[in-house]
Amino acid sequence: MVERVLATEEAIALIEQLKAKHGPVMFHQSGGCCDGSSPMCYPDGDLILGDQDVLLGEIGGAKFYMHKNQFDYWKHTQLIIDVVDGRGGMFSLEGVLGKRFLTRSRAFTKSELVELNLI
Repeated sequence: MVERVLATEEAIALIEQLKAKHGPVMFHQSGGCCDGSSPMCYPDGDLILGDQDVLLGEIGGAKFYMHKNQFDYWKHTQLIIDVVDGRGGMFSLEGVLGKRFLTRSRAFTKSELVELNLI
């Protein structure tokens, strides 16, 4: 099955570091309000999800969500979560470490779109 969200080795390493400090974590792709459109990492359960949040998959054992309205725009792309130096979202756990998660993406191939029932 095609994965909608992946993570680089660097992102997985940072997730493991955050889990060691905070316990289980979760992600929500920010929709551009306070923190731009960054993947936000929270202690698992700290962000209250609504019935409009879509589970895209898991990275490093952490569930990754996105609001349905945003998903409608991004459903043709695979998200690749990476890490770069710098301050990210002020609410995301990694911010104090001088690192930030970053979403990269690529368009699904035609065969992947078929597998995902998008065409």
